[in-house]
Amino acid sequence: MAVTVARLFAARSGARAIYRAPALSSVTMASRHFTSIKPIYTADVTATGGRNGRAVSSDKVLDVKLTLPKELGGPGETGKTNPEQLFAAGYSACFQGAMGLAASKLKISLPEANTVRAVVHIGKDSTGGLGLSVELHVSAPGLDKEATQKVVDLAHTICPYSRATAGNVEVKLSVV
Repeated sequence: MAVTVARLFAARSGARAIYRAPALSSVTMASRHFTSIKPIYTADVTATGGRNGRAVSSDKVLDVKLTLPKELGGPGETGKTNPEQLFAAGYSACFQGAMGLAASKLKISLPEANTVRAVVHIGKDSTGGLGLSVELHVSAPGLDKEATQKVVDLAHTICPYSRATAGNVEVKLSVV
């Protein structure tokens, strides 16, 4: 039975769609490396209504309405966001912070006007399930491309999002 993207997120008719992800083999699980952390900060967000619902942080600073994009079979309502956009916002901001730390370690002066644009794709992977891929486009006006690339490469080893996605999500880095 073919599983469509729309069915993965449940049809708008209210019918309940069930998707069973392929079981991870013991080889896959054995090859994964998990690192424990001592939390310094904790973000606490509760989602209700899934991809056509709402997400609110415990401190109420974040309060967003969510919509499933039309490309995934949803309504794609104007004025609402989706998990991929939120992930892109978090990753780009975190990566930019990591660039500052990397530049400092490399003794490179990073221009204040630097930007990181994250493009997050969702689509079918080789197993037929859904997966993500990310593109990070970095601009550092006034800094030569070679120096910027050094900063980007080191930042990719520092950024918690890059570390969390390593081996799980394809991430393409580009200096523009």
